[in-house]
Amino acid sequence: MTVTERARRLRLLIFDIDGVMTDGSLYYTDGGEEIKAFNVRDGLGVKLVQAAGIATAIITGRQSPLVEKRARDLGIGQVIQGAADKAAAFAQLLANCGCSAEAAGYVGDDVVDLPVFKRCGLAIAVADGHDMVRSQAHYVTQARGGHGAVREACELVLAAQGKLETAMEAYLR
Repeated sequence: MTVTERARRLRLLIFDIDGVMTDGSLYYTDGGEEIKAFNVRDGLGVKLVQAAGIATAIITGRQSPLVEKRARDLGIGQVIQGAADKAAAFAQLLANCGCSAEAAGYVGDDVVDLPVFKRCGLAIAVADGHDMVRSQAHYVTQARGGHGAVREACELVLAAQGKLETAMEAYLR
């Protein structure tokens, strides 16, 4: 099955955070507060797929209030943090959303994402992801994590479903 055929079936797009929505760097203030940088173009990609009727979610192995804030800002209602077992978190998300594994895509960057890659309908690795992850992906982005990979994944899905042109129409007027 081609990447386009896989993307055409998606009803849910799930993202990892560190290394996907961010560049994977962890910044700490002198007071120990964690800081993350998110790409606004990636955020617009998330909003575009949502507007096209595709649900979005987050599964991340770490726990951070910043992830909750970013998810709220983007309207992502399904967020699982501290997921030591990402396969179990994936199954939980599917149950919560009433979605089949084949209709779910996942964007990841490291070996902890492989259990979801083996189960989802479309596994997307970011360009700077771990070699093993890139070799197991159905699609590898040209962009690096935190630098447009999420936007690229979103536009890939929209294009496959024939919704990209409509999604961009408002901005082309």
